[in-house]
Amino acid sequence: MVLVLVIGDLHIPHRIHDLPAKFKKLLVPGKIQQILCTGNVCDKETYEYLRTISPDVHIVKGDYDESSFPSSITVVHSPIKIGLIHGHQSIPTGDLDSLSSLARQMDVDVLVSGHTHVFQAIDHDNKFFVNPGTATGAWAGTFNGDPVPSFALMDIQGSVVVTYVYQLIEGEVRVEKIEWRKEPETAPIPRSGVVPQNIPSPTVPGSPSAGTVW
Repeated sequence: MVLVLVIGDLHIPHRIHDLPAKFKKLLVPGKIQQILCTGNVCDKETYEYLRTISPDVHIVKGDYDESSFPSSITVVHSPIKIGLIHGHQSIPTGDLDSLSSLARQMDVDVLVSGHTHVFQAIDHDNKFFVNPGTATGAWAGTFNGDPVPSFALMDIQGSVVVTYVYQLIEGEVRVEKIEWRKEPETAPIPRSGVVPQNIPSPTVPGSPSAGTVW
């Protein structure tokens, strides 16, 4: 069993000052083995905070990140292969067919993406698509209204991924459980590993240039 925190679109301190206090009480060190972050971390302090939760942190570059994180990463928890992207590579934004094409290109079973600031966990095209939303509730230009702060925990048990979404609704943390199972494969894949990748990414108007990884 591997417990993976899926989080992203924090936009600290540009759009919001911090994570909700009730989320911070849940995200304690020692319980989470790995963190997959969809990007838009935006500052070194937030990056270092994530490392206090788990030292095994994997972050992709969001459209507002100045650090030179990779555009995509593949993480393997055999037999599950997880792809991680920010999500601005999907055109239109959040389109399942576009995300499915990216998942096939990356050859992954689970594709984690962000950018929409809206949580989603859905089985599509025999693959599992997870968007943790925005952990801080930061506003998004493509979203009408105030986004609901959210993050996800993926409990990977062999070929089964049990995803728990945590949402802060009217001041209370609400949890929903979604289970997905990978169909058996004929060819084996590597038991573990993390592979940085670069997949085609459209130019995002107004995005800052890449800097140095923290």
